Amino acid sequence: MFEAVEELVAEHADLEKKLADPSVHSDQANARRLNKRYAELTPIVATYRSWRQTGDDIETARELAADDPDFAAEVRELEQQREELTEKLRLLLVPRDPSDDKDVILEIKAGAGGDESALFAGDLLRMYLRYAERVGWKTEIIDATESELGGYKDVQVAVKARGQVEPGQGVWARLKYEGGVHRVQRVPATESQGRIHTSAAGVLVTPEAEEVDVEINPNDLRIDVYRSSGPGGQSVNTTDSAVRITHLPTGVVASCQNEKSQLQNKEQALRILRSRLLAMAQEEAEREAADARRSQVRTVDRSEKIRTYNFPENRISDHRVGFKAYNLDQVLDGDLGAVIQACVDADSAAKLAAA
Repeated sequence: MFEAVEELVAEHADLEKKLADPSVHSDQANARRLNKRYAELTPIVATYRSWRQTGDDIETARELAADDPDFAAEVRELEQQREELTEKLRLLLVPRDPSDDKDVILEIKAGAGGDESALFAGDLLRMYLRYAERVGWKTEIIDATESELGGYKDVQVAVKARGQVEPGQGVWARLKYEGGVHRVQRVPATESQGRIHTSAAGVLVTPEAEEVDVEINPNDLRIDVYRSSGPGGQSVNTTDSAVRITHLPTGVVASCQNEKSQLQNKEQALRILRSRLLAMAQEEAEREAADARRSQVRTVDRSEKIRTYNFPENRISDHRVGFKAYNLDQVLDGDLGAVIQACVDADSAAKLAAA
């Protein structure tokens, strides 16, 4: 079992030698790539070594138990440890999403339900901002269109990790399951009869692309400028500072009006555009590959309702994985870990079954 891991052990040792060479670090991009791969392999190699050592310890303990029955308990304890290490190693060997360590751009759009949907979009924004704060991530609102009652018609947020992250704990690794239609059931503030209404908001999560991830030909872009709208400073409604960029080959559009200058809005819009183009390229690659290891969670159609937030019952339900809990108030305050972990576990189980 796990014979193929020896190749990973050899690769890990080779990376260690390369990273010890000062000349390697003269190329920062290459050094980052090597460090990233080294960090991915380190927990696999460490677990594999513990797994092998435990196997040797079991054999020794069995030999001793043949002469002294007191060692029988130690054999059982070591066998239990090896079972746990076997499962841990199997999980570590699950094929990983290459974007797992990337930061993300998260977009929330109000859907059916008018003002109530916009208020719910605001609740979702607060939930994600609180969750990011809990896990130590940085957030930055890139662009937002507020509704009259205080919610959001549309809001885009950059979410970034601080420093080096453990494998599987990156922003995309955790938030990629949030993409889809989120449904809310509650009595709106504007409802005088106390009737429960259902409305929805859409969430789109894309890994934030660096310039090296996506090449954009400036000749493929149409850039339009217009006047910002909504509440703001003195430049709002007076100067053509808002920017809309259209990528002509794909028709993908990104816009920004939150910044004071046209140049700043252009940079932010390009940032959103790169991430959307990267997500489009990745989805196309997944469709072409269509192999059995694709996660059942990740392939859920974005048009499907992925989650319901039921206020009268204080219940949250994730329809993809069957998760249900009655602590909606806590979840909306950022306690989203258990919901996300249920999706992570379902994804890992599907990949393990297919591997």
